[in-house]
Amino acid sequence: MADSLVKASSSLLQQILGDIKDAMKAHDASTLEALRTLHSDIKNSAINSGKEISDEMVIDVLAKSIKQRNESIELLRKGGREENAKEEETVIALYQKYLPKALSEEEVKALIAEIKAAVGAQGPKDMGKIMKELTPKVKGRFDGHKVSELVKAALG
Repeated sequence: MADSLVKASSSLLQQILGDIKDAMKAHDASTLEALRTLHSDIKNSAINSGKEISDEMVIDVLAKSIKQRNESIELLRKGGREENAKEEETVIALYQKYLPKALSEEEVKALIAEIKAAVGAQGPKDMGKIMKELTPKVKGRFDGHKVSELVKAALG
């Protein structure tokens, strides 16, 4: 059963697999390692969730990995390991090319205003209504913590 989940067709997964082949041909060991790690994380996510690999799943895995690597960079810099931090930044830049185009803060604010009007949100108690509609539209395209702050600000 696990094999059928992993063989699902996702355009992002196909792009990653193609880039793994290209890195192998180019003998680019660091890119190859980063992409193989990503591929492994995607397969593990599919197996653990019991769902086929979709572009949404790939985006979720990418976002989670980027978040973890950003946290690692912070710790590495505190520990005086700048070279390792730069390696993590390189991997983040590689992973970000697979994410959908990022949204600007202004675009997110416009979405919040649109959703706020559509659901009739009045105050802070309606934050959940807005987040329920907004999250799928911004996932992987804007920082989730910052989205929450913007929604709170919009609800006053």
